[in-house]
Amino acid sequence: MLSTEPQATRDSDNEESKVPDVESSVSKDSVLPSRLDEFPEGGLAAWSTAFGSFLILFCGWGYTTSFGVYEDFYTQHYLTNKTQFAISSIGSFNAFLGTAVSIVAGSLYDRGYFYHLVIIGSFLQGFSIFMLSFAKPNQYYQIFLTQGLCSGVALGLLYVPSLAVVSHYFKRKRTLVMTLVIPGSSLGAIIHPIMLNNLLNGQLGFANTVRASAGMVSTLLLIACLCMRTRLDPPTTPVNYIAAATKCLHDVPFIFALSGSFLVQIGFYYPLFFLQLDSVKHGVSIDFSFYSLVILNVSSCVGRVTSGYIAAYTGVPNLTVISAIMCGSVILGTIGLSSLTSVVILGVLYGYSSGVYNAMVGPLVAVLTPDPSELGGWMGICFFVGGFGSLIGTPISGVLLTSNYTWWKPALFSGLAALAGALMYSFMGFIYVRRNKF
Repeated sequence: MLSTEPQATRDSDNEESKVPDVESSVSKDSVLPSRLDEFPEGGLAAWSTAFGSFLILFCGWGYTTSFGVYEDFYTQHYLTNKTQFAISSIGSFNAFLGTAVSIVAGSLYDRGYFYHLVIIGSFLQGFSIFMLSFAKPNQYYQIFLTQGLCSGVALGLLYVPSLAVVSHYFKRKRTLVMTLVIPGSSLGAIIHPIMLNNLLNGQLGFANTVRASAGMVSTLLLIACLCMRTRLDPPTTPVNYIAAATKCLHDVPFIFALSGSFLVQIGFYYPLFFLQLDSVKHGVSIDFSFYSLVILNVSSCVGRVTSGYIAAYTGVPNLTVISAIMCGSVILGTIGLSSLTSVVILGVLYGYSSGVYNAMVGPLVAVLTPDPSELGGWMGICFFVGGFGSLIGTPISGVLLTSNYTWWKPALFSGLAALAGALMYSFMGFIYVRRNKF
């Protein structure tokens, strides 16, 4: 994601605290069946829904975080008349919409519009990629409207519903299932770059490559729509985002968390969008450079999976601070990128640290939220604010890069922004501990 492939559902166990309240309202002696009393914890419908969520993440955030391939191709071949600011704005706007539209999607999901969101979002994602194949060289507006705007809206419509519906079937196994579903975005960020790089730079050309990609994405999203089913009725009182915003903006630790999220996101996408181009421009083998994002995303997947075990020992706030510091430090380290070895080391380190950070953002908000019933609203606000960081971060890096490819300037800017975010998270942790202690 996404960004700020967002990872809210890793803390979905926090939602479990709401279930006993519902169950306690039903008498143990009651003979009336209640669909809220039991969670299947498995079965065909449950696992097919989880598989559908996996596919949506594969085709959603997995595709967005593969934008570095397009960044390289547009810069060198397809949008040669545009600046790095303009080109990187396509990917950053896509990622921003993926978080911003999620607030609207979450509200509609609470009102029972799951199937509408998933079907429309899936259609838009496949349609936008297919229409991208008709974009002509140096026709910036065509690419921005399809890949930046339309695909971004599709991403925002799909993300929240696809994850929330998994909680209809799992309670005790919810965390385990989420650890199997969420890596769908990481796997997508591995498969899509391999496919796109090999086809874009082969004999198919841009149009046919993008159509092949659109065909694969559309097929997988169709399968996802056929697999996913809701089980529970929508909540009787949907989250009031205005009331939640008013309350959370008076919470000092959460204000620092918002500041930290915004600042880290400014620098977060710099390696994801520019690592491949950076390695090519530094003379690293083109064939190997095509796999730089694959290395990064494999490591990111490992980071996401292992983060839960580490957080059990360090605590979520502490691990958030540590991972943010690691992200900022590695981004600064890209200033020294000059060889194949440095690409591998930086890719592995940043992939792992960014994976851990992504996995901690959702649980961190859950820790800071005093009322579990407001968790969705607080998370939506956090992702929305962080989305603005991703919106402005890589375009500013593109301006600093210039046509002369002065790599140290955007790396310094992005790294310092992430470290400033880590400092805000540190203040958050300090105030949160003092408040709970006294």
